[in-house]
Amino acid sequence: MDVPGWVWALTIAFIVLLLVFDFVFHVRVAHTPTLREAAIWSSIYVGIAVLFGVAVLIFGGNQMGAEYFAGYLTEKALSVDNLFVFLVIISSFRVPRADQQKVLLFGIVFALIARTGFILLGAALINQFAWIFYAFGLILLLTAGNMLKKNEGEDDEIDNFIIRVARKLFRTSEKYDGDRLFTIENGVKVMTPMLLVMVAIGGTDILFAFDSIPAIYGLTTNVFLVFTATAFSLLGLRQLYFLIDGLLDRLIYLAYGLAAILAFIGVKLILHALHENNLPFINDGEKVPVIEVGIELSLTVIIGILVITIAASLLSPKGKAQTATHNLRRMAVQYLDADYETDPELRERHYQRMLSHEAYLRSLRKELRVRARDDEELASLVGRAHAEHDQPRPPTGPPAE
Repeated sequence: MDVPGWVWALTIAFIVLLLVFDFVFHVRVAHTPTLREAAIWSSIYVGIAVLFGVAVLIFGGNQMGAEYFAGYLTEKALSVDNLFVFLVIISSFRVPRADQQKVLLFGIVFALIARTGFILLGAALINQFAWIFYAFGLILLLTAGNMLKKNEGEDDEIDNFIIRVARKLFRTSEKYDGDRLFTIENGVKVMTPMLLVMVAIGGTDILFAFDSIPAIYGLTTNVFLVFTATAFSLLGLRQLYFLIDGLLDRLIYLAYGLAAILAFIGVKLILHALHENNLPFINDGEKVPVIEVGIELSLTVIIGILVITIAASLLSPKGKAQTATHNLRRMAVQYLDADYETDPELRERHYQRMLSHEAYLRSLRKELRVRARDDEELASLVGRAHAEHDQPRPPTGPPAE
């Protein structure tokens, strides 16, 4: 089904309007979103995406509706996985929490622009070369394999090539100046880490597109659906980050679930390529009679894998222990780093959350808490946080007469 130009124009204008609204009313003035704020706006953005899908279902039919929702769910799941990398980047650059929203919104805008380019490129390749489905399928199978090979103890430090080049070619500051991209240091204009972290986020977004776009083209070749499912999966990602940043580490089986989804779509793409085959060295250039996977089955498989993955992660004792360990580390770091979080009330909340995670780990079975107990760096961080908190503080009221 061809989508009229005016529908394209209205959809793009609506997406741009949402991004402008997000910046003007939420990001322009630096602040740390409350859990309630993040939950409300995450729900609103998911609701907008669902309502758009209902509209596609009504005006485009069951096939288009199913393709949109399958694409949206897949892209949303991949976006949540991307939040792990955003968390690593933001933590590595020690971005003040109140300024993290601007970094995330930049990442969303950059991702939307970059992926739109990849979407158009993918559409052009599909129209010209039927064999591109073989390439897309192999890319997804390789990506799925790489996800399974990720080491649990991966180094969290960012070693981005673009960042290293930027540091060598340009003057860079080691300290933030609010959310400014440039500042004056010793009378010289220099880049702040804020600009560098935005470059790091943008660079990783390009890498994400290499598995994201082939995955959705495996579910639909309708460019309008590919674009809108991708766009709506990215909108609201900033709010989702603040809503589930304490939950991300608990999703220990998410990588396995995403690997299964990408492998499934990869096989689906290769089967489709065989069905439409015109390569002379495969079946003498003739189509291969194979079973093709319908969109209804694809949607069912994607939903099923996501439900099983999330349920297994949240209910697993190992997942709960790992969450407590990672959150204990993060709360200790955030409490100790006064530059990262300047609000005394939030710092105190970090400390209280640290205590609750510490108590939870002590209550676990020995085999589940052994990793946290043997982590000398974690023990040192928690010990320093306790020592700093126990130090007597100067009185905050007026001096006694």
